[in-house]
Amino acid sequence: MRPRQLTLHPMTAKKLLRLKREAESDGAYRVAKRIHAVLLNHDDYTSGQIMAILKAPRSRVSEWLRNYEQFGYDGLLEGYRPGRPAALSAANQQALADIIESGPVAYGYLSGVWTSPMITRVIQEQFGVTYHPGYVCRLLHTMGFSVQRPKRKLARADPQKQDRWHRYTYPNQKKTPERRARH
Repeated sequence: MRPRQLTLHPMTAKKLLRLKREAESDGAYRVAKRIHAVLLNHDDYTSGQIMAILKAPRSRVSEWLRNYEQFGYDGLLEGYRPGRPAALSAANQQALADIIESGPVAYGYLSGVWTSPMITRVIQEQFGVTYHPGYVCRLLHTMGFSVQRPKRKLARADPQKQDRWHRYTYPNQKKTPERRARH
């Protein structure tokens, strides 16, 4: 089997080097790694040597070089990964964001804090889409919302007694590791 050897025009090699740096600065490290493989191959490195340098399987290196030969720079980019289509459209997500921002009381709940099950019910009622409450957290995160955990506070507690308990009583009750005797 004949080794694959790419010959690049000097301007193309400079352009690829520039694109590699841009990819690294943008955080697209896998694309930068593929471009690096092409540049190394242009510098007379074999697939086996490139494999050792980039710590990638030889089959991947060969695939990257073949893709560059067939499709050029576009063959090195991240491929489109189709997944399940979104159940909520962008307009529905914006409507959901408006509902969330208005608050649970405005929607008709007694609580002042949104919970995942509550938002799951809102999505079901408003848009007819059923989500698991665990996924709703991720969905809200992608929409730009963050988790807000309320601090628990005793309604009729004396702050001075609480402070004294935290300072004196609690440290005495807290377990500490036993000291080992040195031999």
